[in-house]
Parts: sequence; C-alpha cells; structure tokens
Amino acid sequence: MKYGLTLAAMLAATSASAETLTVYAPDYFASEWGPGPAIKAAFEAQCDCELEYVTGDVLPRLRLEGARTKADVAIGINVDAMKQARETGLFAPHGVDLSPLTMPIEWTDETFLPFDWSFAAFVYDNTKITNPPTSFEELVNSEEDWKIAIQDPRTSSSGLTLVLWGHEVFGDDVEEAWAKLAPKVTTVTKGWSEAYGMFTDGQVDMVLSYTVSPAYHIIAEEDETKSAALFDEGHYMSVELTAKLAGTDQPELADAFMNFVLSPAFQEIIPTANWSYPAALPKEQWPDAFSRLNYPEKAILLGEDEAAALRDEAIAEWRAAFSR
Repeated sequence: MKYGLTLAAMLAATSASAETLTVYAPDYFASEWGPGPAIKAAFEAQCDCELEYVTGDVLPRLRLEGARTKADVAIGINVDAMKQARETGLFAPHGVDLSPLTMPIEWTDETFLPFDWSFAAFVYDNTKITNPPTSFEELVNSEEDWKIAIQDPRTSSSGLTLVLWGHEVFGDDVEEAWAKLAPKVTTVTKGWSEAYGMFTDGQVDMVLSYTVSPAYHIIAEEDETKSAALFDEGHYMSVELTAKLAGTDQPELADAFMNFVLSPAFQEIIPTANWSYPAALPKEQWPDAFSRLNYPEKAILLGEDEAAALRDEAIAEWRAAFSR
C-alpha cells in the first residue's frame, strides 16, 4: 500500500512537471475530425511535453488579450489576415528553414509560417453538370440556370477569397460581373460548412469551396462524382499560417513546434485531416486521390499590403452588386 502511494505520488509529480505548450487554434483545427488531435499526439511523442489547444477565433482573441495572452503559438491564421496579425506586434520571427516548402509560390516571410494551402474553386456534381464553366467569365455570363451557394466575405475567409479573386479577374468590371452572377446565387451563408452542406444535400448545383474538396469524397466515401471547375484565369490561393508569440514563456517548446510544422510527421497529417495541400510535401508524396484532382495551372495571391488595402473595396463592390 505504501509502495502504491509512493508510485502515485511519483507519477503525479512527473505529470505536474511536464511543460505545456499552449496553441491557439480555430475550432475546426482542434476538433476530433480536424488535424489537431493527430498533430498533438505526434508532437507530444517527441517533445516530452503537453500540447494544449485553446480554440475559437484566433486573431480576434489575440488582439483582445494583447501582451497578456497565454498563447505560445497561434495556428490557422489566414493569409488574407496576415497584415492585421503583423500589426498587433505580438509575433516573433519563426527562425525556420523554408527550403522544404513545396507551394506553387515563393514564400520568404520570417514571421508567418505556412502549414497548408488550397485553391478556391466552384465544386459541382459531375453527374449533373457535364459541361462545367472553364473560366470565371463563362460562369458569370452563362445562361445555364445553375443554383450556386457562396459564403459572405464579411464573415467567411472563403467568402473573402472569392471577392479578392473576382477583383483580380475582372478589375474595374467586377461589380458588373457580380451583378451577372447574383441571379445564380441562391444562398449566401455565413461560413463554408453551411454552404457545403447544402451542396452535398443536393439543394444547390455548385458551391464555392476548394479544388481539394473532391478528395474528401474520393477517400472517405469512395465517391468520384464531385469535381472542381478549373478556370483559365487562374485560382486564388488560400494559405493557412502558424506563428510564434513574442511573449511566450515556453520559447524552446515554441521553437520546437515551429520546426515541427514543416516536418513530414506534421505535413503527412494535413491532406486527409485538413483536406488541404501540405505546404512542405512533394506532390509524389501526396495521397493518390490528391494526385488525381484537377490542378490549376495559374496561382493568384495578393501580397499582404495589397490584400489589406483592397479588402474593404472588394467587399463593397460585392455588396453593391448583390443588393441590387
């Protein structure tokens, strides 16, 4: 009995002494169906520590907490919010070797580290739509009576991606393009999940999503009826970022996690847990279903200053057209 008490005390002491890395992450990331649990297990296996997620809207929470934040690392910040994140002054250089990156664009930022990326796209059921649009212009001008679901750019990162993408493609004519598209858009949702659910339920013919979305159906459901329409003008990229907090009280653990992000142990989790392209894994190491997907030839991504300067204007153009 005395031995049992001593052993229990030793185990409790060991558990109490384990260092904890606090990672702020979006709800989807740390959920049981997201990549968070597997990433937590893989990192803890090599760090002799505990990784604790604090979930919610990452950047708004950090801005509210300021220097008082208990976060050591933030993950899941979208590239279009990078300037806002940088302006908080809360982040430190990541110090990670960027040579493993395999994205279709060059990435040199010393503070924000990409962990995955994707192309925005309109996804459709290929058993119902046999002649999908091959350009953004064709989608807008088509006389087909398609029912489309998109997301609101004021509340959704994918919706914001859409208005930036449209502005890049149509330029000064973008408001007219949105006005032409509006009759086909039957629903504008607050977030991606609601819109995509309407698509999978058959309520709409097409949904604003990502070129990787069909991979989920292929791998998880053995369903090859979903495809992404590829546009001649190119597709806007969405990039998700990780960053180290300057005020972390676990700098060594934070550095270890930042280096872990581009390692195979982390990157191999991303394709089938976050349904995105891994930022640092060669194509030949992607799951077979990913290699079979439609892949755009041209990537579109605005610099952080340009995206931030254009944000309000692009949303206003979209709102003006959709409120007619």
